[in-house]
Amino acid sequence: MTRRHFIFTAAAAASRSSAPARLLVPVHRVMDSRAQCPPELLHHFWSSIWPEAVRNFSGGGIGLQTSDGPGEVRRSPGDKPIFIGLRRGAINLVLTGHIPMKWDNGRALAGVTTIYDDYHVCMVALRYAHGNQIPFLSVNTCVHELLHALLQDVFVSRPSWFQTGGREFRIDWYATRLWLFHDGATIRKSAQAYLGRLRSAVAARTSLLSSARP
Repeated sequence: MTRRHFIFTAAAAASRSSAPARLLVPVHRVMDSRAQCPPELLHHFWSSIWPEAVRNFSGGGIGLQTSDGPGEVRRSPGDKPIFIGLRRGAINLVLTGHIPMKWDNGRALAGVTTIYDDYHVCMVALRYAHGNQIPFLSVNTCVHELLHALLQDVFVSRPSWFQTGGREFRIDWYATRLWLFHDGATIRKSAQAYLGRLRSAVAARTSLLSSARP
């Protein structure tokens, strides 16, 4: 082995050992069977928006561990969404045509993230979803919505108007750092805490259901 090869090998090994451990985040993808989306919207999402989101997270040391299942979004008389096909213990990425008016308030939102009936839901409106466009202002819709979960915004049940504006800027800030600089250190730390809370909630629910059985 030459001296140059030895130095190169040692440097590569040091680089690998100093790299952060990859964090896996479970994401369950559900396509709303009731959504009336043109094929071009679906193609654009799966060929451009979603792969870009995966690359952005991967660059920051975060892997999206995906599963897929059937589902739909029904509407109640008050336009309250009724979800079919959600999974506990994962972030449910629900793909639909538009956000229900109950949540959208006529703003044509590209996405919304919340905890709904103990399910963690990222709902994306394919008609308005987009990839990275303008740093700090218009970032990948999937990245933006998933970060609301990973940065634990979903645990603030009723944010004030100034909290809402502040956290939207915060989310786009971290999404931009993922996109341009592959900086995911803060996100990984928060995501680890988020996943711990998610698993604890599932375990507590399972224990409660087990104790309720005769």
